[in-house]
Amino acid sequence: MCGICGVIFAEHDRPVDAKLIESMSATIVHRGPDEQGIHVDGNVGLGSRRLSIIDLEGGRQPIHNEDKTIWVVFNGELYNYPELTHSLSRRGHHFYTHTDTEIIVHAYEEFGDEFLQHLNGMFALALWDSRRQRLVLARDRMGIKPLYYALHDGALIFGSELKTILTYPGIPRTVDLVALNEYLSFEYVPTPRSIFQGISKLPPGHALSFSEGRMRIWQYWDVNLARSENIQPKRLVEYENELLEILREVVRKEMVSDVPVGVLLSGGIDSSAVAALMTEIAPQRVKSFSIRFDDVSFDESNYAHQVAQHLGTEHHELTLTPKMALDLVPQAAKFLDEPLGDSSLIPTFLLSQFTRHHVKVALGGDGGDELFAGYSTLQAHRLVEYYEMLLPSVVRHSLVPWVVDRMPVSFDNISLDFKIRRFIAGRGLPLVIRHHQWLGSFTSAQKQQLLQPWTQLREKDTYQVAFDYQRHSQAKEALNQLLYSDMKLYLEGDILPKVDRASMANSLEVRVPLLNHTLVEYVSGLPHSLKLRGLTTKYILKRVMRGRLPDAILQRGKKGFNMPVAKWLAGSLRPLLEDMLAKERLERESFFNPDYVQLLLQEHMMGQKDHRKLLWTLLMFELWYEQWGLSSKSELLGTVTLR
Repeated sequence: MCGICGVIFAEHDRPVDAKLIESMSATIVHRGPDEQGIHVDGNVGLGSRRLSIIDLEGGRQPIHNEDKTIWVVFNGELYNYPELTHSLSRRGHHFYTHTDTEIIVHAYEEFGDEFLQHLNGMFALALWDSRRQRLVLARDRMGIKPLYYALHDGALIFGSELKTILTYPGIPRTVDLVALNEYLSFEYVPTPRSIFQGISKLPPGHALSFSEGRMRIWQYWDVNLARSENIQPKRLVEYENELLEILREVVRKEMVSDVPVGVLLSGGIDSSAVAALMTEIAPQRVKSFSIRFDDVSFDESNYAHQVAQHLGTEHHELTLTPKMALDLVPQAAKFLDEPLGDSSLIPTFLLSQFTRHHVKVALGGDGGDELFAGYSTLQAHRLVEYYEMLLPSVVRHSLVPWVVDRMPVSFDNISLDFKIRRFIAGRGLPLVIRHHQWLGSFTSAQKQQLLQPWTQLREKDTYQVAFDYQRHSQAKEALNQLLYSDMKLYLEGDILPKVDRASMANSLEVRVPLLNHTLVEYVSGLPHSLKLRGLTTKYILKRVMRGRLPDAILQRGKKGFNMPVAKWLAGSLRPLLEDMLAKERLERESFFNPDYVQLLLQEHMMGQKDHRKLLWTLLMFELWYEQWGLSSKSELLGTVTLR
């Protein structure tokens, strides 16, 4: 695992200064504290920070081919590198290391741009072909590893984190107002935008080439859920046997390491399934790691204990106290390149920090909800259909809203009133808007009150990106459309960046076997009735894990990795919240309507309404904005570009 960065100038006679690459690399030392590597060749410079996992002594980057005409810097892991090494050696390629990174230069020599089709892993890479004077950037199929880029000053600038690009002299730090609009609704900035104008994220499954001043981007892979709608179903037992075999294989592949490997165990079915298969494969006792909350409504540690005891893992538990979390909140923006409104970032960071004291690599269960239809919102979509069909119009439009408005407000984890209010707010909306409104933060109506008129955002359709993915999915079934959208938006925009930033800030490599593309391709071809059957989520995964996990784990509902944000915002975090959302600050920045924000604060503090998601989303933006010291309103005026 590493961090990468670099620059290429369009002009061949314009040399890259090695000190610039060193400065860019220094911003991501946390991603690779073991080694720094730099290669400068005229108008191109590559930088790498390395966290040694494979070939600890000989895998220093950048890596080159036999005649040093092809160089690569690489962030990630390739799980099929032993097989590829053997295959390429038989074709006449000579290796000088035992690292997986060297596979890339030889695969590129052998297959050209098709080399990406041969890689199994998580990665972001930059490859320099000096013979063709061509730079290639690429990102793994699911977007597990990040990669930013920008065209500026006659150069292509890139890096694993946005801060590497901001190191380049003269890069504007101007907030993209469309990205801000999307952040307020989604709680993250969807790819390909970043929060800064002129800086983009390379989409998952895409590659970019830069040669002779011209840039080209192409897609080399995409998930295909539509094909599951046109298959001849097999017997259930056949699907179960096939799935179990593939699950075992991807977990086995992703356990390969020259350093100890553990597992992040939440007690949910996804991480528990990964842990169960690890214990079947590992020759030694598996180390598992979980977190415990003092607040009972948020605590899931008893489930993690059950699984650890059932599997016989060496279990380690961190008790998350309010002080630990509250001390971290003001610091969160320092390891985030972009604002992220997912409060589970805090416990994810602390768990990663705790885990790193014991191991250098850990497997997690991320991706299971998107693959196997695990989110409760998917159940809610089906309930909406019954709600609309069975209840008379007068009940739906008058009686139910009247009752909901009078329900007492609870700050507990996913409390009944919280779920009912979200459910009712989503009824009557188009499928994708309802889905992301349930998952996200501010609605379009709320943003009408929040945003200042000068931002010019009210004409922008926030959810256009979701409608685009719905169309690109080519799926006819609503469930497949939503799963595709979740993979492209919530998974890639929220879950994976959260895990990457939180873990890499602590120099911990987290692998996600449930997102190995061989498993993704298989599961995407399964009939959707094997994922969501009635209101039973993850139907086939639960069947496959019978006998391997306790029944209580297989039968429990999804809870999510949340923390007591609502209570803390009205308690220990209140001084910070009121300072960051102070009327004077908001007036100075001119993004948000101070009167509306003060109303949100007042209603939440008095327990009249639960505004946890809205206030947390605003708090994270303000902390990020202060951290990066951004452009004033006058500098932003006239720069809005609508998609």
